Amino acid sequence: MESYVERPPIPQLSGVVRTVWVQRTGPEAYVQRHLPTGGVEIHFPIGGRPQLVGPLTGPQIEVIPAYTTIVGVRFLPGAVPPLPTLLDDLVDQRVGLMDLWAASANRLMDAMAASETPERALMRLQAHVLSEFRTEVRADPQVSAAVTALMPWYPIDVDAVAGHVGLSASQLRRRCLRTLGLTPKVLQRTLRFQGFLALAQAGATPTGRRDADGVAGLAVDAGYADQAHLSRECLRLTGLTPGQLLGGSLDRCACGHDHSASYRPFLAGRHARFVQDR
Repeated sequence: MESYVERPPIPQLSGVVRTVWVQRTGPEAYVQRHLPTGGVEIHFPIGGRPQLVGPLTGPQIEVIPAYTTIVGVRFLPGAVPPLPTLLDDLVDQRVGLMDLWAASANRLMDAMAASETPERALMRLQAHVLSEFRTEVRADPQVSAAVTALMPWYPIDVDAVAGHVGLSASQLRRRCLRTLGLTPKVLQRTLRFQGFLALAQAGATPTGRRDADGVAGLAVDAGYADQAHLSRECLRLTGLTPGQLLGGSLDRCACGHDHSASYRPFLAGRHARFVQDR
C-alpha cells in the first residue's frame, strides 16, 4: 500500500531542514507532483541512486515505480549542503548526488543499503547531512535575513528588502541566485503559496479580514489580494486550481498525505507575528 510519512528532522538539523520523510509505493507506480518550496531536496531510493532536486519554479511530475521506498530531506531556503555548483545552475533540475558528492556519496549509499529499515536509513541520511553542515557550510546572514523578510507573515515590498538587509538591489539579487537559486521576487511568490498551503493543511480558521472566509479568507491571510490572485498563482506553481490541489477540502491535500511535520514549523513564524501585532 502506498504511504508517505513526514516527520520533523533531528534537533541538530532543525535550523536548516524543514522536514524529512519516508515514502513507499505499493503494487502500482505512483504519480508524484513535486511543488516549489523555496529550497532543495534530497530523494534517496533505498537500493537506488540518490538525487538532489534543485529549487523549483513550477510543478515537476515524477512517476515512482511500484514497490519503491524513498527517504528524503527537504531543506529550508538558503540551507543546502556544500555543492560544487551554484544553485542557479540547478533550478528545476534533478541531479545525481553521485556526481555532486563523489566519494562521500558512495559511502552513504553503502550505509543506506545496509540499513535494516527505512527509518534507520533516514537517520543515517540525516547524520550524513549533519556532518556536511558541521564541516563545510557557512550561511549568508544577509540572505537569511532576506528569506525571513520575504515570509508571508512579514509583508514587505520586494524592492525594500535589499535596504532592509543592507544591500543594493543588484547585490541581493546576485546573492539570492547564488545561495537560493531564485530571485527575491520568485522566492516571495513561492513562500506566500507555501504559507497558504500551511494554513490549509493546519485547518486554520480565516481571520475574517475583508469579510472573506474559506479559501478566500486563507488567501488573504497568506498575503494574496483575493481568491482570484491565489488561483492564478496556484496554477502557475502547481498546474492545478486550489480546489484540485486540496481536493475540495481545507484540511488535507488531494494526495491524502499528512504534511503537518512540514507545515507546523512554517506556521510558527505566523504565530510569533500575530502575538507581536496584538
